[in-house]
Amino acid sequence: MADDLRISIADSLTQSDLQRIETLLPQLSSTARFDPERVLSLLDAQNADLFVARESGRIVGMATLVLAPLVTGLHGSIEDVVVDQSTRGRGIARLLLEAIIDEAQGRGAEKLDLTSRPARESALRLYESVGFVRRDTNVLRFAPRSS
Repeated sequence: MADDLRISIADSLTQSDLQRIETLLPQLSSTARFDPERVLSLLDAQNADLFVARESGRIVGMATLVLAPLVTGLHGSIEDVVVDQSTRGRGIARLLLEAIIDEAQGRGAEKLDLTSRPARESALRLYESVGFVRRDTNVLRFAPRSS
């Protein structure tokens, strides 16, 4: 791993940063649409933090921590975990996850979840290696019927 790799919560993003995020999104999901305003809105969000991995100042990975105060306690969710294909296999995703876990625990999150497609076995192994356990549950997504 490069000595100049840094994980941080983004407090500002340059045009170059936004271009890097635009490059990362298709590596996360073929249906993800890039919206720079939506990305920038995360910088001021009260309940979400965008974590970025920078190598030589260039964004090579990202993930989002979302915290929600619920009746059952503060619940965290990790979303949009992606590392550039050219830098995978070097522990960057692990560092992102460890930083997010530390932040969530430091802010009092009682639960911390993430979802991953079953076909992403290497990602699932990574998540398990940092302390996540598979749960026997179903994730449902609302899909409004077409008129």
